[in-house]
Amino acid sequence: MLKVATANVNGIRAAVRRGIGPWLTECDPDLLLMQEVRATDEVLREQLGDDWYVAHAEPVIDGHKGRAGVAVASRRPIKAERSEVGPDRFTGCGRWVEADLVLDDGSALTAVSVYVHTGEAETPPRQEEKYAFLDAITARLTELRADGRHVLMCGDLNIAHREVDLKAWKANRKKSGFLPGERAWMDRLFAADWVDVGRRSTIAFHTVRARSYPSSPGRSTWPEIVSSSRVVITGSSLSLSSSRP
Repeated sequence: MLKVATANVNGIRAAVRRGIGPWLTECDPDLLLMQEVRATDEVLREQLGDDWYVAHAEPVIDGHKGRAGVAVASRRPIKAERSEVGPDRFTGCGRWVEADLVLDDGSALTAVSVYVHTGEAETPPRQEEKYAFLDAITARLTELRADGRHVLMCGDLNIAHREVDLKAWKANRKKSGFLPGERAWMDRLFAADWVDVGRRSTIAFHTVRARSYPSSPGRSTWPEIVSSSRVVITGSSLSLSSSRP
């Protein structure tokens, strides 16, 4: 049994000040996938402590420094890590990191932490960059699952897939995050046999902010920190866990 947590920490130092440490002690995950780390490798490791193996993609290019960064922290050794995804212009953006691990049964798992651009419907170049990054995700996921490994992607996708995932969905129909093209990308993802664990599972899961259940409207589906006994799930929209064994 592997226990996973995912969180947009909105700055690891700020998260520590807000109390993520006691929460981690309470839920005790095997894997912690983080977005918007906003720190150097040294600072991240200092904040997490010595009990974690860490794969970290720190943003090093202009426009991403200080507001991105993704990481996978693991209680078990990380065999390899990668941060390349898509065209060269995404290299160093701090929005994608992969960590390879060996599960108890000897099988391989690649855990991915991803932070997708916010996008902006009123500014076509920014929205086009978001779509390009989503296409890069699709291509990379296809490559990863080709050899039969387990793949788990958790992150801040900045997309609400369905109306149930967004309380004020009518007011957001023309805004980035709920545009038809973004939602169609998620349709294609699930049509390719990837699974939104939160919406497909009947597991009730714990979050520091809200309790959310599969396919239930009127409840928050954008919790910041979520864990379960099997795999961390966030209900789908702002954060999403997808897996394919």
